[in-house]
Amino acid sequence: MSDAFDVLRSATRARVALGRAGDGLPTDRLLEFRAAHAAARDAVHTPLDVDTLVSSLGETGLDVLTVTSAAPDRATYLQRPDLGRQLAEGTSLPGGSYDLAVVVADGLSPRAVADHAPGTVAAVLERLAGWSVAPLVVATQARVALGDPVGEALGARIVVVVIGERPGLSSADSLGLYLTWGPRPGRADSERNCISNVRPPHGLSYAQAAETLAGLLLASRELGASGVVLKDEGPALER
Repeated sequence: MSDAFDVLRSATRARVALGRAGDGLPTDRLLEFRAAHAAARDAVHTPLDVDTLVSSLGETGLDVLTVTSAAPDRATYLQRPDLGRQLAEGTSLPGGSYDLAVVVADGLSPRAVADHAPGTVAAVLERLAGWSVAPLVVATQARVALGDPVGEALGARIVVVVIGERPGLSSADSLGLYLTWGPRPGRADSERNCISNVRPPHGLSYAQAAETLAGLLLASRELGASGVVLKDEGPALER
């Protein structure tokens, strides 16, 4: 049976007007909520299949390197965000001179990375003809800021961190893209640009995310900066 909230429900995956059974939720809605909560927890705790991801990313034709953060395990990673921003002791990366480095990090949703990172990275690279790109780096137990020491070590002018975002009850597989000009440890969040909710078909498509990121990369290279001084001047996304 339709009701006044049908239009709103069709426009969002948020839980709207769930109804009631006595003084509680209907059983179906309650079970859906519990299933979504379980999916979010699983997204955080399920380890990233690094070998499969490396194989998929290798189809871009670029070398793929792997690193870990200073967090030795998942429990420590969740309890000590600071360790997720630092490379493990003794990490060595081949230095060079590149326009761009791309770090694919498990973040808080390895599921999002497994599902969406290969397609997103491929779509981005297709739009960067003429750019010199460092070997791709897969990072585990990683936070966004881990891209700073990685990008600096590789000798990249810009780093993009492709990372699994914190799961929500309506999106356990959301991918984020973080762009930083001049990566080095100590960069502030205000010096980054973020594209979030890459998760077709419910969020941004790979093509939409790649077009937006390519535009920001070109503008960042011209401006010599990123973050609050860099604005997305691209066309509005279709609704």
